[in-house]
Amino acid sequence: QERLVESGGGFVQPGVSLKLSCTRSGSVFSVKRMGWYRQAQGKERDLVATITPRGDTISADSVKGRVTISMDNAKTTVTLQLNHMNPEDTGVYYCLHETMSNKYSTGYVELWGQGTAVAVNS
Repeated sequence: QERLVESGGGFVQPGVSLKLSCTRSGSVFSVKRMGWYRQAQGKERDLVATITPRGDTISADSVKGRVTISMDNAKTTVTLQLNHMNPEDTGVYYCLHETMSNKYSTGYVELWGQGTAVAVNS
């Protein structure tokens, strides 16, 4: 059974860069997309950025120009780099892999990481 392991996060100072990685264990038949969402305290979980195996990306307006998202060739790891961190970037970051387990599956399934907390303060 697949599971996701996230790394990175913690306390960061304003203006620095943050790098988060998320690796999936277990094999899958197909990957639709991978990405990151975040949830600030008292708010809903929102998109940060996603990427498809073709390299198509989507990112939130709040991070455009500051974000880089990448997927490794094995399609097991997604990495997020967010530059010029500011207090509004504080929250719990959740990794997402949307995959199809095998060729007999009826569709893609979203697999979420456990979340990694990021706090931006001086």
